[in-house]
Amino acid sequence: MRNIILSFIILSAFGIHSMTAQSHFNEMDQVETTKKLGTLMHIINNFYVDTLDMSEVTEKAIIYTLKELDPHSAYISKDDVEKANEPLEGSFEGVGLTFQLFKDTILVISPIPGGPSDKVGIMAGDKIITVDGENAFGDNIDNEWVMDHLRGKKGTEVAVGIYRKNNKSLLDFTIIRDEIPINSMDAAFMLDKETGYIKLNRFAKNSLDEVNAALAELKLKGMQNLVFDLRGNSGGYLGTAMSIADEFLKANELIVYTEGVNSPRQELNATAGGNFEEGKLIVLINEGSASASEIVAGAVQDWDRGMIVGRRSFGKGLVQRPFKLPDGSLVRLTVARYHTPSGRYIQSPYDDGSEAYYKDFMNRMESGELMHPDSITFPDSLKYKTKGGRIVYGGGGIMPDVFVPFDSTRYNQVLTSLIRKGVINGFVNEFLDDNRKSLLKEYPEFDAFDKNFQLSSDDFDAFLKQGEEEEVLTEENKSNFNETFVKLQLKALIARNLYETGSYFEVLAPSDHEINKALELIHEETTYESFGLSQ
Repeated sequence: MRNIILSFIILSAFGIHSMTAQSHFNEMDQVETTKKLGTLMHIINNFYVDTLDMSEVTEKAIIYTLKELDPHSAYISKDDVEKANEPLEGSFEGVGLTFQLFKDTILVISPIPGGPSDKVGIMAGDKIITVDGENAFGDNIDNEWVMDHLRGKKGTEVAVGIYRKNNKSLLDFTIIRDEIPINSMDAAFMLDKETGYIKLNRFAKNSLDEVNAALAELKLKGMQNLVFDLRGNSGGYLGTAMSIADEFLKANELIVYTEGVNSPRQELNATAGGNFEEGKLIVLINEGSASASEIVAGAVQDWDRGMIVGRRSFGKGLVQRPFKLPDGSLVRLTVARYHTPSGRYIQSPYDDGSEAYYKDFMNRMESGELMHPDSITFPDSLKYKTKGGRIVYGGGGIMPDVFVPFDSTRYNQVLTSLIRKGVINGFVNEFLDDNRKSLLKEYPEFDAFDKNFQLSSDDFDAFLKQGEEEEVLTEENKSNFNETFVKLQLKALIARNLYETGSYFEVLAPSDHEINKALELIHEETTYESFGLSQ
């Protein structure tokens, strides 16, 4: 509490306490303000009644200062900078495997193809029992422990002891760490003979290369139309979003412009030669689509290049720029607002503070917005027009052209509890432990598995029993248990473990409401054309 109080003292020195103080701060002489803040820190450090950790006081001052500015300006400590950048930089150095903690043991979900673990022969389903001679199981093993022991500099070695079913003793492997790519694309496959599907989970450094490689491969398979899935994609690099939008738009069409008090207007336009400028395009969004996702969706919508399907996006229209501090820590400071080509500013209001801002999903659920588009109202002052004259709105996310309600019959509390309490993952892991070899023998390729595999009644009864033992499936909630969808989820997770990440989405695609709506719109010529969309 003492440090928090001190932090607010320092905030006052920054002039952040109120809008009036902020205005005053802008007019004050910068040198005098800096001296004032430094003097205050000197006084606290030398005259405060108790001993203080001044580095901690300083960090908390920075954190609270940024929190008062907006929900997206943030401080990242020196130790966390590298970890925070990994998903966007597109690589890290380590052993190259995906894992999960299962019954206090490190279970290998799959080695990354061509990575260090794959090269030495580690297989999906293996359990890591020792790392460099140290036990790797028990109550003290968590994700941080695994990261600390398996990640490391390229070229260094780590020795692991592996338990593999049907082997009486541990198998010893020495893995030489290397650079491991992090894919930002979850899946790319054909939905039908003419329609391709790409799901992107973030806009990272390598995303453009991944998307272009997928587009090329799908075109070879006959793709003429594309469903581009940005549901749950919370954003990433602005430059990557611009480059990917460029693949859909024609030369010189404005993609986005940014502007701030200290950042002059900057316009980002499409170049010539995009890889999918022709053909029907559907972009899927939902309440989890934010920032870079909204830049792409907004540009596609404003130029009438394609149709936006799903639910209103999150509404993040602020641009952050990283600034390094002297100790190696980082501040991601909001420096500008971005606007779609029609001029829309899509940032959701944050006047009630960051906590309320991040409860937006619950607010939408309670208001009925996720189920009924009529629950959403926009004032006329936020009205804009697309290239073809269609009405669109700013001020809180991208509103889709075609609304698809949240499916509460599938994604309900029962399914959430089955996942949260580990019933689904536990069943899948045990099932694969017993059946992996026989499944791969019967279904060596994913297509055969997807077409023919079904869980037996006995296996599903075993799953239900686990759910009852964990007190997730009870007589009271069984009426909300969607058996058909849970079976499909289990099949999709088994496929992901046997083949690759994209297999999960390919299993679920035929029953996905938003994907099915996209296909319906693509195949109904008059509906697609009635929106005045270019093809």
